[in-house]
Amino acid sequence: MGDPFGMTTAHVMASGMCGIRTAGDLVAWMQLTRRMKIDEAKQYVAGKLGISVLDLSDEEVMRQVREDLDIGIISGPADATKGVVARCRIAELLDISIHSVNVFKEKLNAPLTPAA
Repeated sequence: MGDPFGMTTAHVMASGMCGIRTAGDLVAWMQLTRRMKIDEAKQYVAGKLGISVLDLSDEEVMRQVREDLDIGIISGPADATKGVVARCRIAELLDISIHSVNVFKEKLNAPLTPAA
């Protein structure tokens, strides 16, 4: 079952970094999937994004990084990546396994069955 307080901690940390407005969601993914401490997770994400750890909490920098990598932003053009597609890109970028992404990929590769 895991640590019942683990998710709460991840949410606090992610919202403290402004979640998807900056890199809070990415850091939280590393804490949850790789059990990294916050400083280690920030360093890993910053390295993957090619920016400094300080830039992770800068909304201007992160908006541009998120647009360039097409990994989801709060508001943007109608054709901006959203939802599970953004998660697929995040999983690939951070080299992590995300359950909803795996389920999505399985459904894509499943054979079509005729309706009964």
